Amino acid sequence: MTPHDATPCDATAADATADAAAPHEPASLAATPGGPRRTARRVTVRFAAEGGGSGPLTRGQDNMVRCIRSSAPEQINRESVWPVPHGTSVPAGLAALRLLVERHESLRTSFPAGPGADGFPERQVVHRDGRFTVAVVEAGDRSEEELDALAEELGRVDVAVPVALDAPPRVRFTLVAAGDRLLRLVAVVCHAGADGAATAVLIEDWHALAAGKVLPPVTAPTPLEIAVAEQSPQGRRRAAAALRHWARILTTGPQTVFSDARVTGPPRGHGALLVRSRTAADHLAAVCRRTGASPSVVLLAAFAALVAHRAGRRGLVLSALSANRQRAALVDHVGTLAQDALILLDTGAADLDQLIGRAKSASLNAYWHSTLDAEKVWQLVEDAAHLRGARFGRQVVVNDLSLTVPATVADTRPLPAVDPELTVLPAPPLPVRLMFTVLRITGSLDFVLIACPQVLDAEEAEMFARALPALLAAAAEGPVLLADLPAVLGPPGGGRDGEWLLIDDSWIDLAAVRDLLRTALGDHRLSVVEGRLVAEVAASDPAFGPVEAHRAVVAALPGRDTAMAPHHYVVRHATPAGERTESGSGRDPAVVAALSALT
Repeated sequence: MTPHDATPCDATAADATADAAAPHEPASLAATPGGPRRTARRVTVRFAAEGGGSGPLTRGQDNMVRCIRSSAPEQINRESVWPVPHGTSVPAGLAALRLLVERHESLRTSFPAGPGADGFPERQVVHRDGRFTVAVVEAGDRSEEELDALAEELGRVDVAVPVALDAPPRVRFTLVAAGDRLLRLVAVVCHAGADGAATAVLIEDWHALAAGKVLPPVTAPTPLEIAVAEQSPQGRRRAAAALRHWARILTTGPQTVFSDARVTGPPRGHGALLVRSRTAADHLAAVCRRTGASPSVVLLAAFAALVAHRAGRRGLVLSALSANRQRAALVDHVGTLAQDALILLDTGAADLDQLIGRAKSASLNAYWHSTLDAEKVWQLVEDAAHLRGARFGRQVVVNDLSLTVPATVADTRPLPAVDPELTVLPAPPLPVRLMFTVLRITGSLDFVLIACPQVLDAEEAEMFARALPALLAAAAEGPVLLADLPAVLGPPGGGRDGEWLLIDDSWIDLAAVRDLLRTALGDHRLSVVEGRLVAEVAASDPAFGPVEAHRAVVAALPGRDTAMAPHHYVVRHATPAGERTESGSGRDPAVVAALSALT
């Protein structure tokens, strides 16, 4: 049977019918290269709920829609295998999915194209009724281990398929079944519908509904209610404060973390390593008891200490994904609240205990300022690049998902067989240099380290990954001097052979600057005058001056982490009356004034 064939199943309990004309064909039904096609069928589930309506986007929705429109689906969607209660039938599973979609407005939300030239959505629409398609894949005679592998493969393939913005639901489901028995549920969640914390709520609700339980009414605010609150005077003040926080860091903090000779282009060819350790979980708990800090803060500090050591620098700017659920009323909200928290951390502490204290203060400040107007923040990043001549990138990212993985999911995974257990995973293509994702902190410390090989090759990534549990083990006994890090990670990184200068708190490679100028301006002369970069160019266009030169250079900056635009330009024009010279910074006074007003 080909993946385009559909076999009806008895799904009356879910008010579902086979639909040969379903609008979306999940990638999970396609044949993998060199692999067999799978026996599958598609079922349409119809929903009818009480709540509906429309309104403006929330800040989280606006942010994620922008990301969806500019990024690959596998960078935005999130796949996971949800636990299935023992004895659940396929019809009962379909009925539970229908109830889940009816229960949560965010899953029934679409983002129709707006009237602007780019079609960017201006409103969210919550649908009272509609339908969605569920794929059902036959399990055959697979063992439990083979079923787990199949479910994980289905998720890996299906996560790369976009979830349409203009139609609900915001999640796509694939069932793995043996006849009428439901064995596995694979979900691909669109981040515009649910972030990690919301997905944890969905998993718990699904498990209860599939077990036949009746859930109490939802009391958390809906996305429509969140949008109203964000447009209130208090909500606008909070967003303005967040913008000022970002402006201060983007205009004064270090623009780069990793700057050595291996960084020669945009991040690519990432490797991913899953680390699982029972003893590391015990050591983490001991550090938390000794210091009074949360596991999230301790792990942030330990990771930052290792990053700073590897990068050979003291000041770090880290992007941490914030759940934005500081208020109790938002804990069970199903929607997308998570946005970046921008952390400026001085790692120049004597020991890890001091750094844990700094990490606590810096992260709390960043999390409080992470409810953002995405359009203004993205423009702020552009304006800061224009002003400083160096473009901020999410080089180092921290994502603590430990509180978003329900126990019903975590407990299904066996404890690691060896300690630590390291597993190489397929790495998603991400525009980051290093990403630290925490999956579990109790029973076993599970984390994934994703590294660009320009920063850490496979051997170095393994050494780095092993260093974190080793650092926790040492910190469980007492304060660890950061000067002793070479004992767990080797000598400091940041090897810089060539023409390197520390300018505006960033290490800059003059060879990379010359390559940048050749790309943007052609022939030129670069000099360093009192710590400032000065570029001299000849122009045939009489309208081309420092402003045009700077715009061209800044436009060529993406992917050039070790380069910087000049601070001053000298543009020479040959005229019949002799040479005419224009000079200046090329910076737009309006941009400079706007940033000054924020800082």
